[in-house]
Amino acid sequence: MVNPPMNVARLAAVDAAQAARVLSEVREATLAGHRARIAPRPVIEQSWGRMLRSGVDPDHDFRSGLLPSDEVRRRREESPLRHVLPVLREGLLSVADVAQHIMVVADAEGRVLWREGAPPVLRKADGLGFELGADWREDVVGTNGVGTPAVVRRPVQVFAAEHFVRSHASWTCTGAPITDPRDGRLIGVVDVSGPLETMHPATLAWVDSVAKLAEARLRELHLESLERLRSVAAPLLARLDGRALVVDRDGWSAAVSGMPYVRRVALPKSLSPGLRWLPSLGSCAVEPLAGGWLLRAADESAATATRLVLDLARPWRSTLTVSASAGSWSRELSPRHAELIYLLAEHRSGRGAAALAGDLFGDPSRTVTVRAEMSRIRRYLGELLQHRPYRFREDVETAVLLPDDPRDLLLSSTAPAISRRRTAPGGMPPAAR
Repeated sequence: MVNPPMNVARLAAVDAAQAARVLSEVREATLAGHRARIAPRPVIEQSWGRMLRSGVDPDHDFRSGLLPSDEVRRRREESPLRHVLPVLREGLLSVADVAQHIMVVADAEGRVLWREGAPPVLRKADGLGFELGADWREDVVGTNGVGTPAVVRRPVQVFAAEHFVRSHASWTCTGAPITDPRDGRLIGVVDVSGPLETMHPATLAWVDSVAKLAEARLRELHLESLERLRSVAAPLLARLDGRALVVDRDGWSAAVSGMPYVRRVALPKSLSPGLRWLPSLGSCAVEPLAGGWLLRAADESAATATRLVLDLARPWRSTLTVSASAGSWSRELSPRHAELIYLLAEHRSGRGAAALAGDLFGDPSRTVTVRAEMSRIRRYLGELLQHRPYRFREDVETAVLLPDDPRDLLLSSTAPAISRRRTAPGGMPPAAR
């Protein structure tokens, strides 16, 4: 008989100390391989399993080196999170101070970039190594409110002994991922933390709501920046013949002339002026603009792409690299796009919309959602992705880099097809490796 998971929020709201004691018993029994009288919550139990497989020591408070102050400053200046600090502060800090919490903002790599709140709690955080520049990835410091939400891509509250490392058991933390609203890419985590007696059952919903407000603000800022770029691009494109478009530094289109609208162009990280090959456009003359690029499609035929590599080896980040005779490009994928591209790489003969809907949702009727996502993927894969059924072009070589343990495949995914791959006898299908 499987024991029911503990309702941490309900018990802690009544008696935080009693909840902490029960959780400590659950943790010790689980880590010793025994069945506890109350099961840990699934998100916590799964995280503990990852920690045991990766060799994190629950009795050793491991701390990687802090980033130097100049590196913290550089990351702050480059992070889009700097634009939403006012939203986070307004939504979290006033209540956090009263509740004896602190607000922590970390980047996508789990590095703490901002940390504000009640001074006594900040001093307690120092004792845990929860400092500016600290590395709070899950596979470094165990189950926690920064690293675990980054892995599972949803809000998580970690209370007392739900932390994997024993020395963190006096602490409670609640974190929510902040993603780029344009493409679903993880850009960081916002966390509210404090001593275990400050835990409140409403904290999870509160932090998640503020994270969503931050994402909405990022969306507004992006639209405003594209509008400014469009005002510069419109008169420029009016004087040009042929196919051309103006994009921002990340490849998002502000204006198009002589060609169908392209929402985004995949740009290499080190794009420079000159004749360049770009996905879906082929050879282009690249010219710099204030805040973006002018791309003028050349007459030469596009270079042929020959190899596509999907890297799923890291649980918290999925990337796609496409190589061609004229160069290569890479992009980080949203969890949904990583799922779809993985499934197509596994089914080289093709997969229809209904079959993909069954793979993703267990419901073949959800074809509208699948077609919308596949349309978005085709915007950056172009002719590499064919349809009816959806499949990669036959002459393109595909490779998938998988995690060492099948159970770590696309951890944030709840898709039935992905769940089956995680638990398949013998691990991943050989073709997928």
